[in-house]
Amino acid sequence: MRIAYLHGGSIPSLWANNVHVMRMCDAFAAAGHDIALYALPGTHPTADDPYAYYGVRHRFPIRFVPVPDYTPAGYRQRAERVADLLVRDGVPDLIYGRDPYSLAAAADLAPFVYEVHQIREDLSPPETEHRLLAAPRLARLVVITRALARDLDAHYADLAPLPILVAPDCADPPQPAAERVELPGRAGVPRVGYVGHLYDGRGIDLILDLAARLPGLDFHLVGGTPEDRDRWEQPCGLPHVYFHGHRPPAELPGYYPRFDVVLAPYAEQVYLTGRLGETGRWASPMKVFEYMSYGRAMIASDLPVLREVLTDRVNCLLRPAGDPRAWAKAIVELISDVRLRRDLGDEARRQVLDRYTWRRRVDEVLVGLGLDVPDVVGSPGAT
Repeated sequence: MRIAYLHGGSIPSLWANNVHVMRMCDAFAAAGHDIALYALPGTHPTADDPYAYYGVRHRFPIRFVPVPDYTPAGYRQRAERVADLLVRDGVPDLIYGRDPYSLAAAADLAPFVYEVHQIREDLSPPETEHRLLAAPRLARLVVITRALARDLDAHYADLAPLPILVAPDCADPPQPAAERVELPGRAGVPRVGYVGHLYDGRGIDLILDLAARLPGLDFHLVGGTPEDRDRWEQPCGLPHVYFHGHRPPAELPGYYPRFDVVLAPYAEQVYLTGRLGETGRWASPMKVFEYMSYGRAMIASDLPVLREVLTDRVNCLLRPAGDPRAWAKAIVELISDVRLRRDLGDEARRQVLDRYTWRRRVDEVLVGLGLDVPDVVGSPGAT
C-alpha cells in the first residue's frame, strides 16, 4: 500500500516526536508498504544523514517541505504546498500523520489517519482539529493512551463516537550497539541510568536528590539540550553524577545495557520544551518501552497513565513521584537483589516483544481500514 506520512516537525532534530515518526515510517517500510515522509528540513546542527542518525533500517523517501515562517499562517501555507506535492507525486492509498494543518489541507484527497498525543489547544483557527475530526475521509484517530482517548471523546462529544484506536508507544527489539560505550565513573560501582530530555516534569530534581542520598552509586543522565544540561549540571556539584548530553538515537543501544537500574521519574505534570504544553495526563514515554526492550530493571512514577502499561513488581517497581525516600529504598532493593532485577527486566522485555514493537503497531493502526491490509489476530488496544 502507498502511504504518505505528513509531519510538521524537523528531520533530523533533537526532539522525541521525530524519533516516533521515524520509527513508525521504518516499521511501515518493514511491513512492506511504500511509505514516503513529508517533513520540515532538519534543525540538528551536525546530523547530515537522518537514516543513520535515527538508526532506522530502511531508507524510505523523505520530502522536505519548509515553512515560510513559524506562525499558524505559515504552517497553513506549508500545508497547501504539501497537498500539492501529494497530487504531483501521485495521491497515495492512505495519508497518515500528526500534522493537523497538512492533514486538513489533504483531507479530501484520500482516506487518512490522524495520530494525536495531546488535545491540541494551540491551533489557529481554534476549530482546526474539530473540522479535521469531522472530515468524511477520516479513517481512524490513533492515540497513545486510554486516558487521552477518554478525554478526546469528552472534548469532542458532539462528534462522538470518534473512530479511536489506542496504540501505546513502542520500542524496537534490542539492537546491537555500533560500538561499546565507555562510561565514566568508579570501577565496580553499580550504575543508575536515565535516558531522555531534561524538561520540567521529567523528574531530574528527583534524580539529583536520589544521588545525594546514595553516594555509593554512580548516576548517569543521557539526553537534554545544551541549555537544559547546563541548567542542571552546573549547580549539581556531585562527583558521582554524570551528564552525557544529547546522543543520536542510533547510539542509545550502547547505553542501555550499561545500567543496572533505570529511572522513569515522571511528575504528574510533564511539560514539552519551553513549557509549550503539558502532557503528563496522557503520556506514553518511548523511553519506558526502550528500557523494557533492553531488559532493564526500572523504577517508574506511580501514575495512572503509566499503569496502563506498567505493573508494580511485574515489569518494574512503581513509586510515588513525590517520595524520594521510597525511590531510594527501591533503588537499594534492586541493587541488592540480583534475581529481582533479572525477573523484572526479563518480564519487561517479554512484554515489549509480545505487545509493544513498532512493527506490530503499524499492523494495529492499519487493520480494519478496508485498504487491503491483512487482519492482525488478537491485536490489543482498540476502544
